[in-house]
Amino acid sequence: MTRMDLRGVFAPIPTPFDRSEQLDEPKLRSACARWAASPLTGLVVLGSTGEAVLLDEDESDRVVAVARTAWPAGRPFIVGAGRESTAATIHAVRRAAGLGADAVLVRTPGFYKAQMNTDAFVRHYTAVADASSVPVLLYNFTAVTGVNLLPAAVSTLSAHPNIIGVKESGGDVAQITEFVKGTPESFKVLAGSSTTFYSALGVGATGGILALSCVLPDACVRLFELTRAGKHTEAGALQHRLLGVAKLVGSMHGIAGLKAALKLVGCDVGGPRSPLAPVSDATVAVLREALVSFEEVALV
Repeated sequence: MTRMDLRGVFAPIPTPFDRSEQLDEPKLRSACARWAASPLTGLVVLGSTGEAVLLDEDESDRVVAVARTAWPAGRPFIVGAGRESTAATIHAVRRAAGLGADAVLVRTPGFYKAQMNTDAFVRHYTAVADASSVPVLLYNFTAVTGVNLLPAAVSTLSAHPNIIGVKESGGDVAQITEFVKGTPESFKVLAGSSTTFYSALGVGATGGILALSCVLPDACVRLFELTRAGKHTEAGALQHRLLGVAKLVGSMHGIAGLKAALKLVGCDVGGPRSPLAPVSDATVAVLREALVSFEEVALV
């Protein structure tokens, strides 16, 4: 199976909701058109940023179908398909492939944390990859799952011909380094933290799946390109400039912060779905101040 080109910046897009917290398909189409006009490498739907765990299966399929039609063919289109059981994950992967996914991003199951060790993860991902007609990306996000996909598991799984890479969302540059060193060159490691993107690229990550890139796609792609070109002084300075916004839409306010920031830059995707709550007016003001320094941003 031909491996996808995973070099660059991928946007893990939020799922738009209307005021009744129902899926807003027109907003999704409009937002996808906006991202398609940017230099982003690809799109990821139904990730953690997409509030995937708050959607039912029908809603999930609708998100994939709408985004697929709105995203240009030839640019990677990745779908989150992680579930708690192996059987449910395989079912989700097959549905995603049938709806046009170029690859699937599969988070670690984490409900039965004490039993989720390297052997369990190797069994799970091997079965999923064996059953999938599209390439599989491992997805490690310990902050939300409570489990860690260790380098030993990633190293073993990297030998599977249908497992093409891993997204590490923890910002742990040491673990990213171990992932890179313990896997073949054909296996790609993607950073999931905007605050440590430059450092991750420096230790061998080939790109990033960054929530911040939904808001500042040009700046995130610029950081990637500067680093790849060896312009480390400029890249380091840009990473420093991005830190404030990255924290606001990441560890500090999460999805609610991201959606508020998107509305400020003219991309209204509504608010988060309950039990998540919108950010306060005071936080919106802080976001506005953080964004105003980026000349490519036209605030509304």
